[in-house]
Amino acid sequence: MSTRLSWGNASSARAWIAAFVSVLNGCAITTGVNVGVPSATRCLQTSSKNASVTMTAVGRKSGLPRAVHLACIPKGGDHLIVASAMGQEQHPAWRYNIEANPRVEVQLPGESFMARAELLSDTEKGAIWDEVREIIPQMDVYEKRTDRNIRVFRLVRESSS
Repeated sequence: MSTRLSWGNASSARAWIAAFVSVLNGCAITTGVNVGVPSATRCLQTSSKNASVTMTAVGRKSGLPRAVHLACIPKGGDHLIVASAMGQEQHPAWRYNIEANPRVEVQLPGESFMARAELLSDTEKGAIWDEVREIIPQMDVYEKRTDRNIRVFRLVRESSS
C-alpha cells in the first residue's frame, strides 16, 4: 500500500513529519555529494537479526566524505556489510572508496566510532554466506541478477587509545 503525503492531509508539520518518518521506516537512504542530503531511497526487507549502519568513507577520487546507509550484520563485536548493489553489474562506489581508504566512520543508534573496513577472503565469505542469505533474504535475488563476486567487508572498531 502506498501512502501519499501532503501538507493538506496532515494537521500540522509535526504530524506530517511523523507520517513521513513512518513511511521511511525500514528504508535505507543513500547520500550524495552533500553528506546527509538524500539522493535516493531503497527499502530493505531484512530480518530482525541485522541492523543498519551509516558508514562514512573518504571518496577515492574527490577526497570528500561519502556517507551511505547499509544493512549490517553484527558479528563477534564487528559488523559485516555486503557490497551487493542490489545485484547490479557494477560494484557500489562505496566499495572502491573503502578499498582505497579503509578507515571509515561508523554510526549506529546511540554511538559513533572509527573503524577499519577489511575485505573478507572468498573462504571467509563462504563460511558466513548462508547466514548472510538467512538474515538478508533478498540476497538470493541479488545473486541471480549478477555474475560478479559480491564482496563482504568486516568493519572492525579501532581501539580508542
